[in-house]
Amino acid sequence: MSGERQPGAAGPDRSEGFGERLLGRLLDLARELPPGLIAPLIADELDGFGGRDVAVLLQDYGQLVLVPLPGRGLVTGEREPIVGSDAGTAFVRGAPVEVPQADGVRIYLPLLDGGDEVGVLALTLDTVDDDDRRLLRRFAGLAADLLIAKSGYTDRIFQARRLEPMSVAAEIQWSLLPPLAMTVPQVAVAGILEPAYQVAGDSFDYALNDDILHVATIDAMGHGLDAATMATVAIGAYRHARRADIGLAEIYAFMDRAIAEQFGPDHFVTAQMMRLNTATGQLQWVNAGHPAPLLIRGHVVVERLESATTLPVGFGGEEPVISERVLRHGDRVLCFTDGLVEEREVGGEQFGEEQLIDWVERVERSAGGVRAVVRALSHVLKEKRGGRTSDDATLFLIEWR
Repeated sequence: MSGERQPGAAGPDRSEGFGERLLGRLLDLARELPPGLIAPLIADELDGFGGRDVAVLLQDYGQLVLVPLPGRGLVTGEREPIVGSDAGTAFVRGAPVEVPQADGVRIYLPLLDGGDEVGVLALTLDTVDDDDRRLLRRFAGLAADLLIAKSGYTDRIFQARRLEPMSVAAEIQWSLLPPLAMTVPQVAVAGILEPAYQVAGDSFDYALNDDILHVATIDAMGHGLDAATMATVAIGAYRHARRADIGLAEIYAFMDRAIAEQFGPDHFVTAQMMRLNTATGQLQWVNAGHPAPLLIRGHVVVERLESATTLPVGFGGEEPVISERVLRHGDRVLCFTDGLVEEREVGGEQFGEEQLIDWVERVERSAGGVRAVVRALSHVLKEKRGGRTSDDATLFLIEWR
């Protein structure tokens, strides 16, 4: 029959090698396993590879430490700080770290999924060569995909990442969020919310549809459940309108009607909606009450992206003016909510945009990719504001690559 290999005929070798068996077993066995057995399965498969002392370390919600995921066959030791530990270095750089030890080599592998990072996979081998490195990198990628897929119907991963009680409002906000980071050849994005365990009205959303990156950052008025409920409606309305493939002005109008009809004339949500053409670098945006984004070029803030602002959604503003700018390769755009700059310092002065710009440039020169910059910037800003967050604060960084 046509297409069949005849006995003795030459053809491609389809026999299963060691690497395929290792990855294949993980994939085949994970398909029907309950979520709680995925991490133990990862440990079992690495044991067959010669790995020992396997640990799965997950990023906590505050993005300060890596927390061991409990499970049979897994090492559950101390939390690893993201700054200053070997595991944290692998996490921040998104690249493996190898540490020679008396009994072998301790290897830390980032658990990456589309640029987002779940955490770090750690194990010890007697020795490591390039074949081991290649196979372990692929194994860690598959493990990350499985952990993310299974987390959709278990609470164990969420519980492991919590270092303190979370408010109901924050629970709602975290359930709304897309992955905190995305990296593809054309564009990279990363966002962070604070305070992580009490956030209520701030949120962000994004989607990459073909060549167009869509981004929204919002800040619903008030605190607690009321703010979280408004943010939920605002993000839901934004996604619905965005998926209808309409323009920014129409998206604004749709969100405006949704908030007004649901909550009445005394409630509002400030918002900023953007579209970036990743093929040309053309950036368009509508500003509905947010601070102007910052344009960063060569690690320096070169401009505030000032634009005509319209009323926050819910107030029935007129058709908004769409602002435009063409980015250069490597440009970054930082969006933020007013909670970041309106917090008062110990002496009573507002933190302000000038201090924000100063620290953006300092962090830009010392950190690397967008994930590292956003995390470092959020933490240093919180420290410089006296560790207080009386209002929600959001950072969202876009890099046109």
